[in-house]
Amino acid sequence: MRSLKPIFIENSKIPFWLSKFTPIQIGAITLGFVVLSKYEMDERVKRHETIHFQQFLETLFIGFLCLYLWDYIFCYLRYSDGEKAYMMIRAEQEAYANENDPDYLKNRKRWAWMFKRIM
Repeated sequence: MRSLKPIFIENSKIPFWLSKFTPIQIGAITLGFVVLSKYEMDERVKRHETIHFQQFLETLFIGFLCLYLWDYIFCYLRYSDGEKAYMMIRAEQEAYANENDPDYLKNRKRWAWMFKRIM
């Protein structure tokens, strides 16, 4: 599974339109096997989105969506702040914490992010 990579599509309008329904401005988004980006992606963004792709694979896609939504709702109810709730999502915490490490995807421990405590 580690060698699988998502399909990257740059200069897409989809993140722009999705941003109208979210508390953050989406620059890139992973939807299953595809990463859609408003712009050309640098290695940091590709790594961030590939981490999400690996999370999707680990949870068989629907599990990722359920966990992501659960974390967001839980944190939103706790903080009443959409942007803070987004940053507290376990999947986002792993991706942001490791997007600058070029070796992270080679050394990444599967499923570890799911057992992180959301605050």
